[in-house]
Amino acid sequence: MNIAWTAWTDIAASRDLQVGIGPFVAGLAVVALLIGAFVIGARIRRREPAPPRPEEQPRLPEGGPVHEVREYREPDEVPQGRHRLTPHRLKGHGNSGTRTSPTQTRPRWDEGSSGAFGSGSPGRH
Repeated sequence: MNIAWTAWTDIAASRDLQVGIGPFVAGLAVVALLIGAFVIGARIRRREPAPPRPEEQPRLPEGGPVHEVREYREPDEVPQGRHRLTPHRLKGHGNSGTRTSPTQTRPRWDEGSSGAFGSGSPGRH
């Protein structure tokens, strides 16, 4: 009984040692990977250009700040023809183009109209 008990405690002790060493080795591997990633990141950062100096920063144009331009645009006409139009035959490769409207007045709804299709209003009398 004493010999069996001694063998069992030896096996249990070696198993406890393996259970304790496994997570420790895994932890060391994770720490090594993190340190390696930090070193590689520092090398990459050193190769990047430095941030611009104050004299290299963008400046306002001499005429002052640029303001937004408000203009009314209208769609380009779709070319008519015998054949079906495909996107590559249109200007802008299928994107609908626009041009500056000859009248720059804002379009308004007609007085007395509903202003929306299918709104249920009787519209103009």
